Amino acid sequence: MKRFYLLSVISLFSAGISAQEITGGERTLSADSIITSDARLDSIYQSLPEVMITGERPVVKALQGKLVYDLPRLIRDLPVDNAYDAVKELPGVTEMNGGLQLAGQGVTVILNGKVTTLSVEQLYTLLRSIPASRIEKAEVMYNAPARYQVRGALINVQLKQTADGPSSWQGELYGKYNQKHYEGFEERASLLYNGNKFSTDFLYSHKHGRTYTTTDKDAMHALADGSVYPMATDEVRRGRSHTHSFRVGADYTIAKDHQLSFVYNGNYTTSHNRMNINGSQQSATLSNSTDWLHNGRLDYSTPFGMKAGVEFTYYRSPSDQLLNSRLLENDELDFFTQDCQRINRWKMFLAQEHSLGKGWGLNYGIVYTTGIDNSYQYYYDPETGEQLGNENTTSLAAGDNSAGNFTNMKSRKREETLNIYAGFSKSFGDKLSLDASLAVERYKTPVWNQWDWYPTVNLNYMPAPGHILQLALSSDKHYPDYWAVQDAVSYIGGGYSEIHGNPLLKPAQSYEFQMNYILKGKYIFSTWFSHTKDYSVQTLYQSSQRLVEIYKYLNFDYRQQFGIQASVPFKVKNWLNSRLTFIGIWHREKDSDFWDIPFDRKQCYGIAQMNNTFTLSTKPDLKLTVTGFVHSKAIQGIYDLPVSGNVNAALRYGFAKGKAVLNLYCNDIFETGQISPRIRFQTQNVTNHYSCFRELGVSFTYKFGGYKEKNQKQHSAFEAFEALNFLYELKKTLKGSLNG
Repeated sequence: MKRFYLLSVISLFSAGISAQEITGGERTLSADSIITSDARLDSIYQSLPEVMITGERPVVKALQGKLVYDLPRLIRDLPVDNAYDAVKELPGVTEMNGGLQLAGQGVTVILNGKVTTLSVEQLYTLLRSIPASRIEKAEVMYNAPARYQVRGALINVQLKQTADGPSSWQGELYGKYNQKHYEGFEERASLLYNGNKFSTDFLYSHKHGRTYTTTDKDAMHALADGSVYPMATDEVRRGRSHTHSFRVGADYTIAKDHQLSFVYNGNYTTSHNRMNINGSQQSATLSNSTDWLHNGRLDYSTPFGMKAGVEFTYYRSPSDQLLNSRLLENDELDFFTQDCQRINRWKMFLAQEHSLGKGWGLNYGIVYTTGIDNSYQYYYDPETGEQLGNENTTSLAAGDNSAGNFTNMKSRKREETLNIYAGFSKSFGDKLSLDASLAVERYKTPVWNQWDWYPTVNLNYMPAPGHILQLALSSDKHYPDYWAVQDAVSYIGGGYSEIHGNPLLKPAQSYEFQMNYILKGKYIFSTWFSHTKDYSVQTLYQSSQRLVEIYKYLNFDYRQQFGIQASVPFKVKNWLNSRLTFIGIWHREKDSDFWDIPFDRKQCYGIAQMNNTFTLSTKPDLKLTVTGFVHSKAIQGIYDLPVSGNVNAALRYGFAKGKAVLNLYCNDIFETGQISPRIRFQTQNVTNHYSCFRELGVSFTYKFGGYKEKNQKQHSAFEAFEALNFLYELKKTLKGSLNG
């Protein structure tokens, strides 16, 4: 065994020397230059012995309270073609209700360490348009310090931006076809140029296709007078949409370590939908919408730790709706609406970091954000074109469905946030490090004007090589969306369902304790407890005054969660690479003022996810991926969420020397991924059965430019560095043994 070990070391060392000799025409690599030029290198102190024996580097390392994943290597053999799907492959990350969660908690995703003013949906659209090949690494923080301008869990996706050496360029072409009930298409092109002082990237994507969904509703609607109305409806929705996404970025080195960065994100979407409902309700709805998004950001960084930046976001979304509805042959609803949301938002920040020596670090800064929401909503008679109602009419929440109670709305609301923070970090040798910060924040709207403070503490401890323990204490605040606080009513489901805004909606404030244990750089175990005051979620309520179900964001008393997580990867020789993730959660929600039916509900549930990649062949490069996901029964407000899960499979074929990839995939093979939430709570009785369709698709990716050459240099450099450092450590060990 010892003989094999030394032979492996000598072979790897020889490979490293050969790599240096090959690059001799350009420059000779030294250990120091490799360390400074590649931020993805793993900690030799933590993992070198295992790396040298198995020939495999761990995909994660711990650094200053964060987990740094070599995400390109993690998704190398997976049918992943965009940044959003790549993030979903990180251990502990799941997708629930159209959003990403980390260890069962909400998580903020940022790009290149820069927090954006984009909404969550807009950010996800951007991530889906970014090629996975552009990702350099991902930093995961269960508790982000204040200097990141994010509270709570954070995933920082670092994109490839600059490169050492001569100028280079690289690009990617991508096309996808998918078939659910109807067909969908996506085309994408990206180009990245790196120079000595200047780098730029361009991205364009286009998604288009048709959609088809159905909803079967079974409900018993009880009114205050004791009458009960059965509601059984079949809803069919057909639509088509086009989405164009743009991204242009540039980095310019003004002088040594003085860098100016600019990025622009744009999005244009059009959608057209037709909905028909039959049963207890007869209705037809036509709707059209157009979304415009412009987001620009300018950043400046200096060699003495100062960073400054400004960001502007413009969003405009006009839409219209024509609705004709008959409910139980009594109530009639006929109208035409025009509405629009227009948001102008500015963000400015100034930050400073100091390295004080002896392991001490100091950081502080100020962030100011202001936004203006210009929104309107008007109702018209579809036959005469005359405007219905007036802007002073009492909200529909207290009335009925008659035309005289239509509420027109026009508002101009300003939101301001001022955040001042300060923090410090301290390293106590190689085993222990501390990061603490305090943020003081003022939040001002026409309704709220208050100051709050948010402490954050991160402790990182490495008792022995391959063992990492992280402890975190944090606090956070979640602000409501703009449209959620508008005093407006929108109609869905043919008019039986209404969406109400809530001008009195409070921000939710949370406190959390988190503990993580990382074993050998790949086994991750976590536990946490969180308490969220004024937690808010959009919840359905069957009105006791009239035949209408109301969707409205309401503040609960609190939400509590206690959870555990385990992420365990394993391999079977060279033909199977798997990872099992398990999450167990105890969940409690309480609201003592939920309409006329207060509640205090508790539930334990589990989440299990299995990822398997089978290497069918190396020549040709052929791999099969099978993933499975299951979520046990859960609750959300007065909702009961049944068991859900799915199984996906994909066949990946790589050719043209790694430049081309063909993916064939089938998602939700057994059509079990969609849940049918139901309510059986006191007077409330509703079940919504949503359609679920299997998805078949094929995608093709072609890379051109300097992809292969750059990856070979990085791999060779890393091998040379590992070999040199291991021999150095081996020399010290042998010397110590001889002296002993």
